[in-house]
Order: sequence, then structure tokens, then C-alpha cells
Amino acid sequence: MANIVDLRRMIQAATKTEIDAIASARNVLSAEAKALEILSRSIPADLESAVNVILVATGRVIVSGIGKSGHVARKISATLASTGTPSYFVHPAEASHGDLGTITQEDVCLFLSNSGETSELGDILAYTRRFSIPLIAISSRANSTIMRSADYRLLLPNVPEACPNGMAPTTSTTMMMALGDALAIALMEARGFAAEDFRDFHPGGQLGAQMARAGELMHGGDTLPLVRPDSPMSEALLTMSSKGFGIVIVTDDDGRLAGVITDGDLRRNMQDLMSHKAGEVATASPTVIQPDMLAASALALMNQRKISVLPVVDIALRPVGIVHIHDLLRAGVA
Repeated sequence: MANIVDLRRMIQAATKTEIDAIASARNVLSAEAKALEILSRSIPADLESAVNVILVATGRVIVSGIGKSGHVARKISATLASTGTPSYFVHPAEASHGDLGTITQEDVCLFLSNSGETSELGDILAYTRRFSIPLIAISSRANSTIMRSADYRLLLPNVPEACPNGMAPTTSTTMMMALGDALAIALMEARGFAAEDFRDFHPGGQLGAQMARAGELMHGGDTLPLVRPDSPMSEALLTMSSKGFGIVIVTDDDGRLAGVITDGDLRRNMQDLMSHKAGEVATASPTVIQPDMLAASALALMNQRKISVLPVVDIALRPVGIVHIHDLLRAGVA
């Protein structure tokens, strides 16, 4: 009996811990969400100037910080680099031991320090002042050393940390991260960095697959299932079977698309099918795409039209390829 009582107490204690953990998580997220709302209402006045100085720079954005700010700095640098703004993270301690040589007068520096008094940033900070390298600072203390030294000051609002002891960097790092994202996206939009440009910087993974073009995934050349309008249906069926796409493309005398024959067309013309010519059975105005269409857009079009194959044509409507839904799925487009 004592064992059952002990078990009940353990279950009750575990349940209370779970409830407390959920409440704690909710409080933290609420505090950080409120901090971001405050930040959005008090965008630093120097943000626009910081964007402009980066836009005209011929070098990179050198981002630095240490501790939690350093981790955020690495992420900001990575986001800048992946959205069209060349960037590089320099560890302040490593900078003091030779890595200052990676920073040039064509660069712009972005330093993160919540207190603004991070001693490890001293050498790299002095280096930017010595060689007149533009400096952007993100900090929560307006009168700190780093903010007084900076050319452009991105001041964080005075909001308590979400940590109950007010010590662990939580709210402050969230605001730093968000402000870095805002800076990166503002630069991306100013550069006209479009979705298509992501393909150059994100060739791997699902994003890379979605940014691929139809021309990169299509089948072309001798694999195309082509017949003429006057071809007998026996030839069309043989071509459809041998090429394996479940479709036949009908072309005119000039090589332009005249129609396609699909399984649906075969079923609709089942009566006396073999007595017809390919041009008589074909759908005259099929859905087609061009080689520069994004793979993700091609997949969306297939889903919308409930089809599994798309002929790819050039500007003169000459078939240059064919894309099957299986090709897109194998490439990771979903």
C-alpha cells in the first residue's frame, strides 16, 4: 500500500513540474514577444543610414561579438551572406591575434554587445577607429563605450531579460537577432534580391530543389515522345509506350507544338481509335511551360491542373523537353 501512495506522489509531482514548465515557457515567450513589439515601435533612427552605408560599401560586412552576442553575430553574418550581402564573422579574440588582417577599409563592421563594454572587442574596435572603417553597433546602453565609438548606433530598448534572475541573455539576444534579420531583409529588398537569386546561394537541400528551373530537370533530345499530326495512332501508341512518359507530343511541319495525346485522350477516343491520326486525337491547346520556370511553380501547376506531365517549349513553341512529376519529387521539390 505504501508503494502505491509513493507512486501517486511521484505522479503528482511530475504533473506539477510539467505544468510549471509549460507556464514558464509561456512566460518567457510572452516576455520576448512583448520585447519584439516594443522594438518594432522604436526602430533605431540609424537603421536607414546603416543600410545605406552597407549598400555603397565595396567590401564585406564584418560581424563580431563574444559570448551569446557572438553566437547571434554568427547567425546575422550567415543571414546577410545568404541574402545577397557579403559578410564574414570575426571572433574578437582571434582578431587580437592576427585576424584583424581580414578586415579592410572597404568593409563595414557590425559589433554586438548588450552591455556595450565587452573588453574583448577593445582591439578590433580600436582597429576600426584607426583606419576609419565604418562601424555599426548594436547595444542596449546608449552611453556605453561601443555606442560612443560607433558611427551608426542601433540601440535596443530597455526591456528586462526573460530570465527570472534577470541575468541570462534571453530577451536581449532575441532583439539582437530580430534587428539583424531586419537589417538583412532591408538590404535584400534594396538590392532587389529575388527568390530566383536564392538558387545561387542555396543549391543544396529542399530550397535548392525548389529554386531549380524546369530546364534543369527536364528530359530532352531523343527522349522526347514526338509524332506528326498525320502519324497513325499505332505509331503514336508505340511512341508513348517506348518513351515511358504516358504522353505523346504532336508537332507540325515547323516543329512547333500542335497538341499532346494523353491517357485521357485515348479513353475519350477509344471507339475506332486505331482508325484515327494522331492530330485528330490530340488535345490542341495543352498546358505547357518554358525552361526558365521554377520547379516549385511547375509542381504547383501540375497539382492545380491535376496532371503529371508538362511539355517544355521554347519561345517559338517548339518542344525542347518534358517534365514528369516524378522528376520533381525525386529532386526534392515538394
